[in-house]
Amino acid sequence: MSIQFKSIRWKNFLSTGDNFTELSLDSHRSTLITGENGAGKSTLIDALSFALFGKPHRSIKKGQLVNTVNGKGTLVEVTFTVSGSQFTVVRGIKPNKFEIYQNGEMIDQSANSRDYQNFLESTILKLNHKSFHQIVVLGSSSFTPFMQLPAQSRREVIEDLLDIQVFSRMREILKGQLSSLREEIKEVTHSIDLNREKINLQEQYVTDMRGANEETIRSYEQKIREWNEEIEALLSQTQDLREYIDQNSVDDQIEKISSTRDQIKGYEAQFKQQVSSLVTEAKFYEQNDTCPTCTQDIDPHLRETKLNESKQKAGELQKGISDAAAKSDELESQLKRLRDISAETSRARATVSSNNKSIMRLQKQVADTTQEIEQLQSSSGDLSTREAELTELKEQRETLADRRVDLLGQQVYKQAGAEMLKDTGIKTKVVREYLPMMNQLINQYLQTLDFFVSFTLDENFEETIKSRYRDAFSYASFSEGEKSRIDLALMFTWRQIARSKNTTSTNLLILDETFDSSLDYDGIDNLLMILNTLEEGTNTFVISHKGDQVLDNKFDRKIGYYKEGNFSSTQIEEG
Repeated sequence: MSIQFKSIRWKNFLSTGDNFTELSLDSHRSTLITGENGAGKSTLIDALSFALFGKPHRSIKKGQLVNTVNGKGTLVEVTFTVSGSQFTVVRGIKPNKFEIYQNGEMIDQSANSRDYQNFLESTILKLNHKSFHQIVVLGSSSFTPFMQLPAQSRREVIEDLLDIQVFSRMREILKGQLSSLREEIKEVTHSIDLNREKINLQEQYVTDMRGANEETIRSYEQKIREWNEEIEALLSQTQDLREYIDQNSVDDQIEKISSTRDQIKGYEAQFKQQVSSLVTEAKFYEQNDTCPTCTQDIDPHLRETKLNESKQKAGELQKGISDAAAKSDELESQLKRLRDISAETSRARATVSSNNKSIMRLQKQVADTTQEIEQLQSSSGDLSTREAELTELKEQRETLADRRVDLLGQQVYKQAGAEMLKDTGIKTKVVREYLPMMNQLINQYLQTLDFFVSFTLDENFEETIKSRYRDAFSYASFSEGEKSRIDLALMFTWRQIARSKNTTSTNLLILDETFDSSLDYDGIDNLLMILNTLEEGTNTFVISHKGDQVLDNKFDRKIGYYKEGNFSSTQIEEG
């Protein structure tokens, strides 16, 4: 399946304003996009990623895609064809919008946005965000190249390329079916156990009806006698406890004595306050010969009289404090004794409550057992009915056993299927078949890029890299320029694999500043040579800030981005 991207347009997106920026994606075989940093030359990648997957290409928040000057009205539209149908995806922010049109008709939006997005990726594009960018985009932005992905993410990309992700979906379906099977087996097993218990009870019941009823009745009657004796003992104990509670009700006394004690403590506090005032007054007459208010001399006789009166009153108040403290201690002692009695009565009430519950339980056991005795005594004519019920239960047992055997067989079959669909099963076998082709293509592209190493991916997508001298290296050990060559070789390989496998491929190829940061002049020439030999129908976009003669006049079209005021503008030159 091939995706043929036709056009894209956007407004109020990043540095662009309220007028649409429109770009044809299939009109020229090669397009060079240039501009100073910040002019908006990489906006194409973010717009394409946002339109198709609802997220930017770079590691920025979705809200940062809205133009900061206008602050609203962000809209991106991308048009492409798949299998003869034309699709347009419209996505916006402030207001939010997500619409998919097929041949001019909007596809039903009854599902939630997540399911709508999943429909776009799995049914129309048949690519997810990660795989799409591994095939379409290689750049210096924050997107992670294949060799820098973790092992599981590498596997997901390859599974998309080889169109074997269906095995993963099948395994997920099988896991769901296995989960349902386990629950059903559990339920059937429980039903078998329950059926077995019912059969045992019914067989015992039939046996009892055939001659053992009397022994059972005697056993039940003995239990009833024991329960009744226990009930009598509990009733007697409860009666004694209630009498004790009635005779030792001290709550009113506690409340009355507590009130009296609090009143006495109040008097004691007042006496102490008065003593404090007298002490203050006595200190005044002891320390002053002259009145500080009127500045007249205090009569010595008057001062002596006042001091004597203060000492006399203080003595009387001290006696009152002592009497109040003694009375308070006496009342506190009474309260402790009464509280001990109250705690004992509370324990007695708890015992009464517990006894009442036990009596009710025992009375219910007596009633239920009495009813069982009555049923046993009247069941002699019910033997044929019980035997028929026993026969029916045994038939149910056979049916349940057959059902469980069938379910266990299905479980074994599905477990075997799930095991085959693991990463180490069928998928690994398919990957092994394609690994030689992948490694061959990777090394061919590396040689074209003048990077002469032996590069091999194993079935776990771990690399082995050897130089011409057979020294072993890893991807991380190379320079940025060498890594860039490896990334390019992998990207071209994945595109070739996707096309040869007849899985999802696309006309679009975007290289973001690939020519700028890491490639030398030979590397640039070799890369241009690869681009010129790509299959017919490939539309290549090269984003670069190089303004020299290295890239000029080597492309069918040149688009220059520049800032005009607060917004980005474009200038298109045909090659």
